Amino acid sequence: MTMKKALTIAGSDSSGGAGIQADLKTFQELGVYGMTALTTIVSMDPKNHWHHQVFPIALETVEAQLETIISVGVDALKTGMLGSVEVIELAARKIKENNLKNVVVDPVMVCKGEDEVLFPEHTVAYRESLLPLATVTTPNLFEAAQLAQMGPILTVDEIKEAAKKIHDLGVQYVIIKGGSKLVGMEKAIDVLFDGKEYQIIENDLIDTTYTHGAGCTFAAAISAELAKGKSVLEAIETAKQFITEAIRYSWKLNEYVGPTMHGAYKLYGPGREEFLKLTSK
Repeated sequence: MTMKKALTIAGSDSSGGAGIQADLKTFQELGVYGMTALTTIVSMDPKNHWHHQVFPIALETVEAQLETIISVGVDALKTGMLGSVEVIELAARKIKENNLKNVVVDPVMVCKGEDEVLFPEHTVAYRESLLPLATVTTPNLFEAAQLAQMGPILTVDEIKEAAKKIHDLGVQYVIIKGGSKLVGMEKAIDVLFDGKEYQIIENDLIDTTYTHGAGCTFAAAISAELAKGKSVLEAIETAKQFITEAIRYSWKLNEYVGPTMHGAYKLYGPGREEFLKLTSK
């Protein structure tokens, strides 16, 4: 038996809902072997309103992890929280040196609950080093505004403008996650741009605040499908189904956060039929 292999270069979420924990769960649910290069460890202080504490991993340790993983082969990779300009540039260098394909960049700039970029130089490093190597990038509205060097994005037209600016950096496909935060929208809206055409992706709004790890999970699902040989459009379609079910069945972890349910796609959603076929053999 052989399995396709996906790499996540990201941080560890000690609460288990986001970061490499979300990525590995997603890879497993979609039938891909997951490998990790850990960049940071993030903890949450239960005595201080779940305040995030970030503990970076030494650059040489990140590089040693990447050397291990690349030696066994990588069919797709995603980046999450990278944490420093040096790590962003290291990821870009390893991608170029090893001619790695199917690169999904989730340009994580802040932890959930924070509302400003603490290190603007990270945005510059993404724009100049990593995004030109990306097959797909998956920014949310805040991240897209930073990468496109725009003000707050509030409308679909502004999303399209941002997607064009980000695509011009060299990314093959840009999908900006608007979700429920756009003005006057009754649907959850994402916009996909391939350099020629815009595709509006609509889903029913799910009435929940339990979306911790949703961005990581969505990008990981795209990576898993690309690793399996799916086209970008097929990968995004499956990833949208996967994250929709994960949010639909999300749950309360504590008074501060609720994670998505990574098993929902296979247990209750479109992945159930495929799962039953596999397990009946």
